[in-house]
Amino acid sequence: MKEQAARAALGLLQPARAGYGGALLVVPGPVIRMITGRPAGSRACAVARLLGARHLLQALMTSAAASSGDSLGIGAAIDLAHAASMAGLAMADRRVRRLTLPDALIAATFAATGLSLVTAPVRGERTRPR
Repeated sequence: MKEQAARAALGLLQPARAGYGGALLVVPGPVIRMITGRPAGSRACAVARLLGARHLLQALMTSAAASSGDSLGIGAAIDLAHAASMAGLAMADRRVRRLTLPDALIAATFAATGLSLVTAPVRGERTRPR
């Protein structure tokens, strides 16, 4: 049962990341408005496009590595670093808090999913990085 859940999550992680990244890259304004309830400025849209490109690149690289334990672990570490930087920015600058806190939560969710898959049995094997 756990193996099936891990396979399902693994099959959804990178497409979800790619979809989120693609949306940030192509239509950052509506995504930001949906998350914050406020219109997005040009600076926020530019930052969102960079973030979207990072998510797309990470999804492609992780998928190309066949979602190995190593690639998932590295991806989770990147996501944790991103979540921490967004949480720190939210604490330092309350003007961007409505945007940075949801982004930190999304990054933390990607990290938690990736980490859970690193330790989950998939195809009868442990995928823990060495």
